[in-house]
Amino acid sequence: MAEMEVKGGKGSPRVDLTPMVDLGFLLITFFMFTTTMSKPKAMQIQMPFKEDKMEEKDKSKVKESTAMTILLSKDHRVYYYYGIGSDAANPPKLEITGFKDQGGIRDAIIAKKKEVQALVASGALAPDDKITIMIKPAENSTTDDLIDVLDEMTINAVPIYAVVDITPVDLEFINATENANGE
Repeated sequence: MAEMEVKGGKGSPRVDLTPMVDLGFLLITFFMFTTTMSKPKAMQIQMPFKEDKMEEKDKSKVKESTAMTILLSKDHRVYYYYGIGSDAANPPKLEITGFKDQGGIRDAIIAKKKEVQALVASGALAPDDKITIMIKPAENSTTDDLIDVLDEMTINAVPIYAVVDITPVDLEFINATENANGE
């Protein structure tokens, strides 16, 4: 409570602030209990089912016209080509890009997505056909690049994508492109 002390005929109130400390601790405790802590968010990954004796009819097939393959390599290089690229005798046209704002991997994904949508609209593909992207990180690629590509899948709302092992054929494509560019 405020008390009045009389000094030389003047009264000056003295306020005791001890209860304010208690009030401060009560408020801190209240806010600590009522706030929700942010929970860590993790990306859910569905791993493919692998069986050695799986028949051809049970395997999922990716159409060449809906497929895009992204190869991650050293020095933050991103190679991509449209299609599956399973034929080493007839290699696809490998493009080199990165995570740039203009002309980066995002633009390539958007272009392929529009191409697939145009094929569905024209009737060349079934209405339920969607773009399928295979991400193949090489041993010398970084985890940051893989995370950046997975972020691009989320940003561009790519419905079907998979992180798969890079094949020797894909490594040959990268080596041939690097040799052609004098790297």
